[in-house]
Formats: sequence, structure tokens, C-alpha cells
Amino acid sequence: MSPKTSVAYQRDLESFGSYLEAVRTGAEDLDAHRAPPYLSLETAAMRDVIEYMQRLNQSRAYAPRSLKRKLSALRSFYKFLRFDGRRHDNPTADVPGPKLGASLPKALTMTDARRLLSTEIAGLTEAQRARDRAIIECLYSSGLRRSELLALNVADVDFAERSLRVVRGKGGKERFVPVTHAAVDAMTKYLQVRARAKDDAFFLGRGGERLSGSGLYKIVRTYMIIAGLEGRASPHTMRHTLATHLYENGADLMVIKEIMGHESLATTQIYTKVARRRVLEQFDAAHPRDRDADSE
Repeated sequence: MSPKTSVAYQRDLESFGSYLEAVRTGAEDLDAHRAPPYLSLETAAMRDVIEYMQRLNQSRAYAPRSLKRKLSALRSFYKFLRFDGRRHDNPTADVPGPKLGASLPKALTMTDARRLLSTEIAGLTEAQRARDRAIIECLYSSGLRRSELLALNVADVDFAERSLRVVRGKGGKERFVPVTHAAVDAMTKYLQVRARAKDDAFFLGRGGERLSGSGLYKIVRTYMIIAGLEGRASPHTMRHTLATHLYENGADLMVIKEIMGHESLATTQIYTKVARRRVLEQFDAAHPRDRDADSE
């Protein structure tokens, strides 16, 4: 698994270990983090797992998908203990996982996208404004994942061909992604004022270092909030927005699949559902019949 997944699983395991220690010692605050070692982890019972998952669910602090990942981390851990001969059972084996609803990706409307692309922030340097504009245009134009945009190097951009070479994408595969004229223009202007740096990173953050994930998130979130789109303030929203807009404007699903770097066409097909949902929303908003029925 990827390093990020390993870190996430470790945090999930520590959370459960901290909870167990709190229960075993009769602590009042079961949510307060406790440092390792977590001696109760190895002897946890199915009841412990169920009560822990119920507590997380009742707190409403985690989405069903996050709860599912936490349970998956525990299952992997106890599966290992059983394989290692340290347990003869897996206390998570019969614990039911949370039900996941058929959630659809959040995507901006074309009107919202135009509003975001025209948003400006006062108090920035010329280089910051150019960089931020290039980031927003690049995300909307290419649909890159956050990690892919952060890994983009100057040598990966072919302005003449209007394409980006993604070499650190999901699964470690290489692909070429087209970009719009607007993105090329914004990225060219940014390079003209970009500070000199030893790092070949296209987008730079503090101290001339490669822009960090938190830095990118903060930039995109700030622009979205100022544009009045705080409910969808995330770099990944731009990825969903591109795919949805391409489909709504007639792009072939196979083309969208290649641009997005999806392994399966089934992943790409979810954007057809997003488009259908939008049609229904606009239909309901414009058709007078249901409104007339509600007023009767």
C-alpha cells in the first residue's frame, strides 16, 4: 500500500488502542488521545470493536466511508495477529461495516466555475497571484489529482503541444493530459514571474520549495470561499468538475477516462449520473407542475 495509506491505518489503529486503554483504566474522557504502548490491542474482544465503532458512528464526526476504512484497518491488524500465531480468532470478523450510500462526486456548475476563475484576492504579490491563477486554471483544465499537480515539474509541461506529462499518477503510470489555451496562458505568465529555485517543481510554495499539499488545499479553499463556494472547497472538486463538464458538453467516455487516468471505465461512468442528476434538478426547478401541487 502507499505511504499515505499506511499512515492512515496506523492512526486508525492508534485511535482504537487509545480508546481501549481509556476503557480499561476507567477514564472519563474516552476520546482523549493516549500515547502508546497500547497493551489492550492484542486482547481486544468483538464487543470492544462493536462498542468502539458505535461510539464513532454516534459522534457523527466521521463519514461512513471513513468508518469503513477504520474497520478495515482493524481487520487487517487482527488478521496479521492471527497469522502470526498471537491470536486464534479475529474479533472484527463478524462486525458489520457501515452502509455506504450511493454518493455522487461534487462538481461545480459551469456558472460556478466561471465565477471561481474570475475571482481575485487582494494583498498578494504578483508571483502569488500568477501562481494561484495558474493552479486554478490547471486543475480545471487537466483534472489532475492533488498529488499529480504537486509532483508536476517544469520539464513535464509542453506548452507547444498544450499537454502535461503525469509521471507520478495513481499506480505509478505515465499519461499525457491536454490543457486549455487559458491554462497555457496562465501557466506561461506564472513562469515569467516564478522565483528561481533549485527544485524543478512547477508550483513553488514558501522558501522556493515545492508547494505542499496543505498549501495547495489552502489556496484552492480560499478562492472558493471568496467565490461563495465554500461548501465544495477542495482541489478534488475541480477534478470532478472537469469530468462532469466534459461529459455534459459531449466528450466521449473513453476520452474522459484517459484524461482522468481511471483504471476502469466504470469509474468514469459515474459522471453520467452526475449529469443526469443535474438535468433532474433543473427540471424540478423550472417545471411549474410540482410547485402548483405543493400549493394546493
